[in-house]
Amino acid sequence: MNASAPTTAETLRHTLGGLLDGLPPKQAAAAVERLIASYRGQTPTDAPVLRDRSDVAAYAAYRMPATFEAVRAALDGLAEAAPGWAPGSHVDVGGGTGAATWAVDATWDGPRQTTVLDWAEPALKLGQELARASASPVLRAADWRRAVIGSGLSLPDADLVTVSYVLGELTPQARTAVVAEAARAGQAVVLIEPGTPEGYLRIREAREQLIAAGLRVAAPCPHDGTCPIEVGQDWCHFSARVSRSSLHRKVKGGSLPYEDEKFSYVAATRFPVEPAAFRITRRPQIRKGLVLLELCGPQDGEGAGLTRVNVTKRHGDLYKAARDADWGQAWPPPSSGEDE
Repeated sequence: MNASAPTTAETLRHTLGGLLDGLPPKQAAAAVERLIASYRGQTPTDAPVLRDRSDVAAYAAYRMPATFEAVRAALDGLAEAAPGWAPGSHVDVGGGTGAATWAVDATWDGPRQTTVLDWAEPALKLGQELARASASPVLRAADWRRAVIGSGLSLPDADLVTVSYVLGELTPQARTAVVAEAARAGQAVVLIEPGTPEGYLRIREAREQLIAAGLRVAAPCPHDGTCPIEVGQDWCHFSARVSRSSLHRKVKGGSLPYEDEKFSYVAATRFPVEPAAFRITRRPQIRKGLVLLELCGPQDGEGAGLTRVNVTKRHGDLYKAARDADWGQAWPPPSSGEDE
């Protein structure tokens, strides 16, 4: 794990600081509104979502901090399942201004060849500007390439392939093609989508495609079986806390110093991993002398299921761990040595 992760996040926020200087507020707001629709997956397309410099600047201010934190949280799940592994090469598909490349840099130390692919030239140019302003030699040396993200996509082989907040922008045919190529090229593949019912369904579909291609699930699922969630009744998603700069609050029209980014994800690999025994699928409910956990994991030796567990004071150290546990974390904690 990369000990410089907080520094990376702060550097990104600082670098974004002057991004909208000179851009008329109304123009920025209009670009943000259109990008919100695309981000929510309401406009599948076969054309770039980011069209010009104003779009890219608005996108970076509006989405980059949240995308960075969501991707970093997903990568943490992979890193926990593969503690002795670090990618020596990374391809970011539809990387835009490079939030996922910053997240990878915040997760793993060491030398790494990074390639960012996107079909919007303005996004690539701005992403390269941001990366060159960082202190990371990996980010500064990243290769930014224009590519059509869809059917016919050809990726270089890589230790890690990320596809974040892209699948919802694609037609179903292009989406299938991109996931198939990511599965072919990557030793590890991490896919992230918005934490909406639609975003979850795209991840669920892609997860099944990755498994069919021979990859094993590393996170968040503690299993390779069928997702136990009944479609239409619930959806699997998680949350990442995002610190908001004054610029970020201005662009998004908010006043709080933070927001919670909801996301769905899957990480899968072609090498052995150690998935969590169980995964906390909702925010823990803390009561007097009791913590209620909602878990996904093995169920009576018959595949996977959803379980509610009450952890009380009589559980000792496990109860203390449950009070500190967070949505999306593995359960039980590695140090407890106990199973539920």
